[in-house]
Amino acid sequence: MRLTSFTDFGLRILMRMAGTPERAFSTAELAKEFKVSRAHLAKVISALANGGYLKTRRGGGGGAVLAHRPEDIRLGDVVQLLEAGQAIVECFSADGSACTLTPNCLLKERLRQAEATFLEDLNRSTLADCIYRPPWEIQTTG
Repeated sequence: MRLTSFTDFGLRILMRMAGTPERAFSTAELAKEFKVSRAHLAKVISALANGGYLKTRRGGGGGAVLAHRPEDIRLGDVVQLLEAGQAIVECFSADGSACTLTPNCLLKERLRQAEATFLEDLNRSTLADCIYRPPWEIQTTG
Protein backbone atom coordinates (compact mmCIF):
# COMPACT_ATOMS: atom_id res chain seq x y z
CA MET A 1 0.00 0.00 0.00
CA ARG A 2 1.26 3.45 -0.82
CA LEU A 3 0.20 6.53 1.13
CA THR A 4 -0.27 9.87 -0.57
CA SER A 5 2.23 12.67 0.03
CA PHE A 6 -0.66 14.48 1.74
CA THR A 7 -0.77 11.76 4.40
CA ASP A 8 3.01 11.50 4.55
CA PHE A 9 3.32 15.20 5.38
CA GLY A 10 0.39 15.00 7.79
CA LEU A 11 2.21 12.34 9.78
CA ARG A 12 5.46 14.31 9.64
CA ILE A 13 3.72 17.44 10.91
CA LEU A 14 2.22 15.55 13.85
CA MET A 15 5.52 13.80 14.66
CA ARG A 16 7.36 17.12 14.58
CA MET A 17 4.81 18.88 16.75
CA ALA A 18 4.83 16.02 19.24
CA GLY A 19 8.54 16.69 19.83
CA THR A 20 7.73 20.08 21.33
CA PRO A 21 4.00 19.98 22.07
CA GLU A 22 3.98 23.24 24.03
CA ARG A 23 5.13 25.19 20.97
CA ALA A 24 3.01 26.61 18.14
CA PHE A 25 4.31 26.01 14.60
CA SER A 26 3.60 28.25 11.63
CA THR A 27 2.88 26.82 8.21
CA ALA A 28 5.80 28.79 6.79
CA GLU A 29 8.18 27.38 9.38
CA LEU A 30 7.14 23.78 8.74
CA ALA A 31 7.22 24.27 4.96
CA LYS A 32 10.80 25.54 5.19
CA GLU A 33 11.86 22.68 7.48
CA PHE A 34 10.23 20.00 5.29
CA LYS A 35 11.27 21.68 2.02
CA VAL A 36 7.74 21.60 0.61
CA SER A 37 5.36 24.28 -0.61
CA ARG A 38 3.58 26.35 2.00
CA ALA A 39 0.29 25.99 0.10
CA HIS A 40 0.49 22.18 0.25
CA LEU A 41 1.23 22.17 3.98
CA ALA A 42 -1.57 24.66 4.63
CA LYS A 43 -4.04 22.15 3.15
CA VAL A 44 -2.61 19.34 5.27
CA ILE A 45 -2.74 21.45 8.44
CA SER A 46 -6.31 22.43 7.62
CA ALA A 47 -7.32 18.78 7.24
CA LEU A 48 -5.64 17.88 10.54
CA ALA A 49 -7.38 20.79 12.27
CA ASN A 50 -10.76 19.87 10.77
CA GLY A 51 -10.16 16.29 11.93
CA GLY A 52 -9.57 17.49 15.49
CA TYR A 53 -5.85 16.71 15.67
CA LEU A 54 -4.60 20.32 15.64
CA LYS A 55 -5.72 23.65 17.04
CA THR A 56 -4.85 26.68 14.97
CA ARG A 57 -4.61 30.38 15.85
CA ARG A 58 -4.12 33.28 13.47
CA GLY A 59 -1.96 36.34 13.93
CA GLY A 60 1.10 37.11 16.00
CA GLY A 61 1.88 34.27 18.35
CA GLY A 62 -0.41 32.06 16.33
CA GLY A 63 0.25 28.82 14.55
CA ALA A 64 -0.77 25.23 15.03
CA VAL A 65 -0.47 23.04 18.13
CA LEU A 66 -1.54 19.50 18.92
CA ALA A 67 -5.15 19.28 20.08
CA HIS A 68 -4.47 16.09 22.07
CA ARG A 69 -1.62 14.45 23.90
CA PRO A 70 0.59 12.37 21.54
CA GLU A 71 -0.35 9.16 23.38
CA ASP A 72 -4.01 9.82 22.56
CA ILE A 73 -3.51 10.09 18.80
CA ARG A 74 -3.73 6.73 17.00
CA LEU A 75 -1.73 6.53 13.77
CA GLY A 76 -4.32 4.45 11.89
CA ASP A 77 -7.01 7.01 12.66
CA VAL A 78 -4.82 9.79 11.25
CA VAL A 79 -4.07 7.79 8.09
CA GLN A 80 -7.75 6.97 7.65
CA LEU A 81 -8.66 10.67 7.93
CA LEU A 82 -6.00 11.87 5.52
CA GLU A 83 -6.51 9.06 3.00
CA ALA A 84 -10.30 9.51 2.92
CA GLY A 85 -11.48 9.33 -0.66
CA GLN A 86 -8.28 7.66 -1.88
CA ALA A 87 -9.25 4.24 -3.23
CA ILE A 88 -6.44 1.67 -3.11
CA VAL A 89 -7.84 0.11 -6.30
CA GLU A 90 -10.28 1.34 -8.94
CA CYS A 91 -13.18 -0.82 -7.78
CA PHE A 92 -13.16 0.97 -4.39
CA SER A 93 -13.66 4.41 -5.96
CA ALA A 94 -16.80 6.35 -5.12
CA ASP A 95 -17.95 6.65 -8.75
CA GLY A 96 -18.25 2.91 -9.15
CA SER A 97 -15.93 0.99 -11.33
CA ALA A 98 -15.13 0.36 -14.95
CA CYS A 99 -13.68 -3.03 -14.06
CA THR A 100 -15.46 -5.85 -15.85
CA LEU A 101 -14.46 -8.30 -13.10
CA THR A 102 -16.41 -6.46 -10.38
CA PRO A 103 -19.53 -8.63 -10.30
CA ASN A 104 -17.56 -11.83 -9.67
CA CYS A 105 -14.23 -10.57 -8.37
CA LEU A 106 -12.77 -12.52 -5.46
CA LEU A 107 -9.88 -10.09 -4.91
CA LYS A 108 -11.96 -7.09 -3.81
CA GLU A 109 -12.90 -8.52 -0.41
CA ARG A 110 -9.31 -9.60 0.27
CA LEU A 111 -8.09 -6.08 -0.50
CA ARG A 112 -10.78 -4.57 1.71
CA GLN A 113 -9.66 -6.85 4.58
CA ALA A 114 -5.98 -6.04 3.96
CA GLU A 115 -6.72 -2.32 4.14
CA ALA A 116 -8.67 -2.76 7.39
CA THR A 117 -5.85 -4.88 8.85
CA PHE A 118 -3.29 -2.23 7.83
CA LEU A 119 -5.22 0.50 9.68
CA GLU A 120 -5.84 -1.75 12.70
CA ASP A 121 -2.11 -2.47 12.91
CA LEU A 122 -1.25 1.23 12.72
CA ASN A 123 -3.75 1.88 15.49
CA ARG A 124 -1.65 -0.26 17.81
CA SER A 125 0.74 2.69 17.81
CA THR A 126 0.25 6.26 18.84
CA LEU A 127 1.96 9.48 17.91
CA ALA A 128 3.91 9.13 21.17
CA ASP A 129 5.67 6.12 19.62
CA CYS A 130 6.96 8.30 16.75
CA ILE A 131 7.92 11.61 18.35
CA TYR A 132 10.57 13.47 16.39
CA ARG A 133 12.87 16.23 17.59
CA PRO A 134 15.40 17.65 15.16
CA PRO A 135 19.04 17.55 16.25
CA TRP A 136 19.20 21.33 16.72
CA GLU A 137 16.48 21.16 19.39
CA ILE A 138 18.07 18.37 21.40
CA GLN A 139 20.18 19.82 24.16
CA THR A 140 23.16 17.88 25.32
CA THR A 141 24.47 18.03 28.81
CA GLY A 142 28.14 18.49 29.09
